[in-house]
Amino acid sequence: MIAHPMHLFEALVVLHVIAGATGLIAFWVPIAARKGGPAHRRWGRIGTYAFLAAGTLAIGMALLSLYGPEQRLPVITDRVLFAGLFGWMMLYLGMLTIGFAVYGLAVVRHRANRAALRGPLYQAMFAAVIASALWCGYFGLSIGQPLMAAVALIGLAAVATQQFYVWRQAPPPRAHVPEHFRALLGMGISAYTAFLSVGLIRLVPDHVFNPLIWAIPSIIGVSLIIRFSLGARPTRRQPPQQQEA
Repeated sequence: MIAHPMHLFEALVVLHVIAGATGLIAFWVPIAARKGGPAHRRWGRIGTYAFLAAGTLAIGMALLSLYGPEQRLPVITDRVLFAGLFGWMMLYLGMLTIGFAVYGLAVVRHRANRAALRGPLYQAMFAAVIASALWCGYFGLSIGQPLMAAVALIGLAAVATQQFYVWRQAPPPRAHVPEHFRALLGMGISAYTAFLSVGLIRLVPDHVFNPLIWAIPSIIGVSLIIRFSLGARPTRRQPPQQQEA
């Protein structure tokens, strides 16, 4: 017996909340724990796999928002805007979460063989993120929602930096470490944004389209990425001072 689309959507929401809550809690442990230690690795895997599940479920909910019954969430009367934020933008954020998670694990797994990241599977993942970001941005501009285009730019910029690492000739030693950190922070940004939207429609429906609320995860996450990137830059050694005669 085929489940009713409304029942299927509610089931996806429940599973998304469980997976998302697990990821959102586990996400901060690797950031606070000693890098490379047991807690960092264990909770990092838990958070990453939970976000992979949440991203997959977000894509499922986005497809139902686009092609499911029109009466879903009747509190929102602007169905075009609903299709933009809860359809195409949610699909893009789910794809971006998966892309960040897979890449964050892959740069560590293939740190001694970056050529593996140039294979068709990983490149197809990059292409999927780019395609969903471009359509999200285009659709957002076409309906007068620059927020969607701004969020799409984050994914495009992230893929550009990731591809630079994948294809550059001679990266510095341990270059995979900041790549890993930036990818998992990006995973948190996209997951928090997607997860927040699901809760907002139920808790504060009047502010569900507030751009500031949707932008909070990006502001915090990008700030952490910039701080880490600046702190991880190698310092130049000062030449030894000549001893005075």
